[in-house]
Amino acid sequence: MNRKKKINETLKKRMKKANAKLHKSNKPRYISKAERAKLEAEAALQAAEATTTPSETETMSTETSVS
Repeated sequence: MNRKKKINETLKKRMKKANAKLHKSNKPRYISKAERAKLEAEAALQAAEATTTPSETETMSTETSVS
């Protein structure tokens, strides 16, 4: 009985591992703290550039050309 049980357990364990490889995880990829800080800084820089409206840049260019 023990031999049969051990063989069945081994086969079940192999099947479980094979099934686990077939299914992908929904867990997101790990991003380190330093990488998150870098991404956040880039996003802040892009947001700052996006908030600068064309009218502000026009006034800056006219001020420099008038001076």
